[in-house]
Amino acid sequence: MSYKDDIKNFVIKDDPIILAIETSCDETAVSVVRSGREILSDEIISSAVQHSAYGGVVPEIASRAHTEAIFTATERALNSAGIGLNDIDAIAVTKGAGLLGALLVGVSFAKALAFALGVPLVPVSHIRGHIAAAYLTDKELEPPFISILASGGHTAIVNVTDYYNHKILGQTLDDAVGEAFDKVARVLGLKYPGGPNVEKLAKDGKNTIAFPQMLKNYKGSAYDFSYSGLKTYVINYVHNAEQKGENVEKADIACSFQSAAVDVLIDKAFKALKETGYNVLALSGGVGANGYLREKLSERCEKEKVKLVLPGKRYCTDNAAMIGAEGYLQYKKGNFADLTLNAEAVVKL
Repeated sequence: MSYKDDIKNFVIKDDPIILAIETSCDETAVSVVRSGREILSDEIISSAVQHSAYGGVVPEIASRAHTEAIFTATERALNSAGIGLNDIDAIAVTKGAGLLGALLVGVSFAKALAFALGVPLVPVSHIRGHIAAAYLTDKELEPPFISILASGGHTAIVNVTDYYNHKILGQTLDDAVGEAFDKVARVLGLKYPGGPNVEKLAKDGKNTIAFPQMLKNYKGSAYDFSYSGLKTYVINYVHNAEQKGENVEKADIACSFQSAAVDVLIDKAFKALKETGYNVLALSGGVGANGYLREKLSERCEKEKVKLVLPGKRYCTDNAAMIGAEGYLQYKKGNFADLTLNAEAVVKL
């Protein structure tokens, strides 16, 4: 009997122990999660330092780093959880979105492991994984709620109607907020990763520059975003000042940009809460680690008596525990893949 035939006979357990693998970018992450909400271990081996010299992630370096780290990360995750491979009930793996070569390392490793152990292989969307991180933070959390998805490649306001159905109320039409942070960081002469360095610089600055309003007179969804114009305006602002020999207050630029980029996320999220009648807001994605965003969200939620689910910064950035949380939902649904599973550079929100 083949592995494909075995899929039909897998028994779905009530409290499965899932080994989750995440290799979409520059973090080799492996986690063991029980019942989708209890983290037994969470290991991350990052190759960010190797990429910093190039000002961004180099796909070939990332793929090689994943290949070198995947066995070690898995061994650490199992040891930290105090279990062996035979205790694993399923393997969850990020199938996309991300760097194709990096994803292939995780998918190939997961397929081999699932086949060797004779357990289900669960394909997971990296994007849905970010949203599912909320379930690790609040173990009693149930849909519906509104999620702010703010990551390196995606920006959206999401109506999480139930565990399996997510409605995109609006999303970026061009650059994601994380991409804008990285590009502004580059023009300000800051090192990769850009987001944390812009945030650090902004703490020494003032919000004194009136950067342009996004999507002014836009006829589409009130929840859509556009960061391309804001990014370009900041870049031109810096270049024009330098060409004129004017002093550039980089801290003020960082502070003003951060405010312009983040405040709109909060405003549109609360618009969605008002229109849906929900009283729970969750933050997800790598930009969710931004201190300014977290502080302003907390203040607004306290003022308007909205429950805020704020994952720890570790679970906003790329990690495997979130893949285990979403993997559990897909496991319970019986969404299993066979050994033809392939990586996808792009997946639908």
